[in-house]
Amino acid sequence: MHKFVETEDGSVTLYVPELNEHYHSVHGAIQESQHIFLQAGFDFWLGVNPNTTTLRILEAGFGTGLNAYLTLLHANEKQIPVCYHTLEKYPLTPEEIKHLNYPIQLDNCDKSLFDALHTASWEKEQQLTPFFRICKHQCDFRDIDIPPIFDIVYFDAFNPDVQPHLWTTEVFARFHASLHTHGILVTYCVKGIVKQALRSVGFTIKRLPGPPGKREMLRAYKIL
Repeated sequence: MHKFVETEDGSVTLYVPELNEHYHSVHGAIQESQHIFLQAGFDFWLGVNPNTTTLRILEAGFGTGLNAYLTLLHANEKQIPVCYHTLEKYPLTPEEIKHLNYPIQLDNCDKSLFDALHTASWEKEQQLTPFFRICKHQCDFRDIDIPPIFDIVYFDAFNPDVQPHLWTTEVFARFHASLHTHGILVTYCVKGIVKQALRSVGFTIKRLPGPPGKREMLRAYKIL
């Protein structure tokens, strides 16, 4: 049974006792997601690709929906159309979702949009705002066929110490193939085995300053 933990920025995360693992950083769930995925991923991409007409993002690990929700809000704010695909094997239950407090932690945010992310049908692309459409896939992302259409991968699987099978060369090869030339992958994890696996499938990696409570993060580049 998941347990709810308030993090240092007031937003909640879920703790999984059987894995001894949290869904998000206890130092701040929202600020971690904003730092790693929005700033180092979304904003970086737009900075080097200012003529982007539609940003295509693939997320490994829908989880609480926090990364998707912040991306939806960011897309609306910047008026950049986003096509967002997310992969999740074990969705949260409706009862668990009710305890997630992200909309009330963000100023002037519409809770109905957060609810819409979670109630959106699986395996069906849906337009939630004029600037954000989503397709949720309930699957193990080691098995799904991923089309080579994406600009950014948000890689947010559980720590390789508890789920090493999600951080292998075979897995990263699939995500490398899913990206356009010069696409990027961003992740919180900087472990040596992760860097080695990313390099072995063709990524060039760069260590970046991490969010509060974490010294570093990674951005990996697909350069052909």
